[in-house]
Amino acid sequence: MLSPPAAELYRQVTRGAMVGLFVNLALGIAKLLGGIFGHSFALISDSVNSLGDVFATCVVLAAVRIAQLPADREHPYGHSRAEAVAATNVAVTIIMSALWIGWEAISRFGEAGEPPHIWTLWISAANVVIKEFLYRYSVRLGEKTGSQAMIANAWDHRSDAFCALAVLLGLATVRWAGPEFGWADEVAALVVVAAILWTAVALFRASANELLDVQAAPEFVNEIRQLAAGVPGVQDVEKLRVRKSGLEYFVDIHIEVDPQMSVADGHRVGHAVKDRLKGAKETLRDVLVHLEPHGIHDH
Repeated sequence: MLSPPAAELYRQVTRGAMVGLFVNLALGIAKLLGGIFGHSFALISDSVNSLGDVFATCVVLAAVRIAQLPADREHPYGHSRAEAVAATNVAVTIIMSALWIGWEAISRFGEAGEPPHIWTLWISAANVVIKEFLYRYSVRLGEKTGSQAMIANAWDHRSDAFCALAVLLGLATVRWAGPEFGWADEVAALVVVAAILWTAVALFRASANELLDVQAAPEFVNEIRQLAAGVPGVQDVEKLRVRKSGLEYFVDIHIEVDPQMSVADGHRVGHAVKDRLKGAKETLRDVLVHLEPHGIHDH
């Protein structure tokens, strides 16, 4: 069962993702139509980027919904890893689509084409502004909720803004420099491909690391260590493992206590550590505390 703070965290991330979904859908359709009727393959490539973001957001929204399901007999740790599983599949899909766009752009080099219509530049310029707005909105939400998924999504919007700027420059070059500079449209498309691949590979690595139980960020781990060490009765923290699972974390911690302490007293100290950590960090799904006698070490 999710705690009220964790449930609110999921609600905020869901709302932020929905905003990005509808904006990307509108941008993707506008750029696709603009590219087809305005004679710009770069704009079509950028539309695939936005529509890919729509697909990715839909998958993430579904995964976030699954991640909130309570633990059951087959999934005693809950379903929070659904987000990472979805992210790896989305990343592979995005990589494949980017490679297809790149192949199409390369095959079009040297082909004569019509110069793009002037209104394609307005679509591209609007795309730059909107994507930058989405970046600022998402990064603020990510910092407020502590959601790395939203912060990563924010930087995806920032890379999209740079892609849109590359498309705008390519369109402007072809429009005003003449048909002999038609290659600029394909170059802009390849810039988009490079940015998509960079983002998709980073997404795949992050989600794969999560599935492999990589240790959480050092800053976060140190905060957990300091909070536990400050609980009365804790003489030292021997081991500390923190793994991310979706928007939440699991903590395995070994604390050292007085070796003459009774089992009941040690049990109370362990519960005090767990309560303090979960009270201070909303994103902790569970904390497993193991007691060790202070000053006595097994080799």
